[in-house]
Amino acid sequence: MELKTKLEGLKKFKQNLFGKDFLLTTEKTLDELKYITELAETLKEFHKQGKSFKLFDSGLGISIFRDNSTRTRFSFASAVNATGLGISDLDEVKSQIAHGETVRETANMISFLAEIIGIRDDMYLGEGNKYMREVADAVQEGFEKGVLHRRPNVVNLQCDIDHPTQSLADLGKLKDYFGSFENLKGKKLAMTWAYSPSYGKPLSVPQGIVTLMTRFGMDVTLAYPEGYNLIPELEAKVKNDNPSFKVVNSMEEAFKDADVVYPKSWAPFEVMKERTKLLQNSDKDGLKELEKKCLANNAKYKNWECDETKMKLTKGGEALYMHCLPADITDVSCKEGEVSKEVFEKYRIHTYHEASYKPFVIAAMILSSKFENLESELLKKL
Repeated sequence: MELKTKLEGLKKFKQNLFGKDFLLTTEKTLDELKYITELAETLKEFHKQGKSFKLFDSGLGISIFRDNSTRTRFSFASAVNATGLGISDLDEVKSQIAHGETVRETANMISFLAEIIGIRDDMYLGEGNKYMREVADAVQEGFEKGVLHRRPNVVNLQCDIDHPTQSLADLGKLKDYFGSFENLKGKKLAMTWAYSPSYGKPLSVPQGIVTLMTRFGMDVTLAYPEGYNLIPELEAKVKNDNPSFKVVNSMEEAFKDADVVYPKSWAPFEVMKERTKLLQNSDKDGLKELEKKCLANNAKYKNWECDETKMKLTKGGEALYMHCLPADITDVSCKEGEVSKEVFEKYRIHTYHEASYKPFVIAAMILSSKFENLESELLKKL
């Protein structure tokens, strides 16, 4: 499809993204989520054809990473650059935060010429999304009081609740794989816990997947060992909104007749609550003891591995394997992990393709929040 036709096609979606932050997919309408996904596809095609979608003459994209990252960090930097902005990373160690600078002050001080602020804060349950909203409130006040000439918009690069850039990249992959949004309806997706030799992995990826894919009509089954639940209120809401949503305690049951499998380790909700308190109190001994206890508990479920035997249970034995990466690959990155090396190697390029959507999803979030007549602006670049 020609780029001009794709841009014109975006106008069919009713969306109100201009001037808005992107903090949770649940706060966006289906049309807005479809718009971001198709805009990301369009920007991907721009890049493939060697065409620029730089719409900014100047300005900064500020990144705040409070946890380690490879894919999201480079995806954000790539997206910022591709739209014409410069990138600057807030290193909290090198800032005045350690000297008592408040969130409100920091947010304004970094935003004088900023257009977008991307934040990853996923380590503290109950705190990450809250921090993003505090930053958003601070720059809103700065804009209203005339401190900031333009209000930078805030993009969630992963928090304790959701990972919107990841789940929308996953949605882009699924749309491409099955051919359309419509074709996702009725497809079974198994979002399952998987064994990992590490602990403390956030809940945001599985939470993002179950909340988003159910909205697109997929029959989602969430599987985890007893006690490894997600945020209880979130699980309950998804179940209430989607009668087809199931929670089971068997990886095999979840895999049965699945069209898509997403085996991914995460820490239990109660563990993340306890871990947050220990982190806030800088209780190193407590953290060591919690890790020891959790790893011992994880080890009870080493059979929760995505292997060839379990993949044979899926529809036609050929379900699409997905992962946000990096995966814990048995006999490759660890002795025992989330997925066997045979399964991962078979779907490795698929997972890379899945990840390739992320910079374009982020670029779509940036541009849609900053340009009211975006399609017209992009048409000028053809």
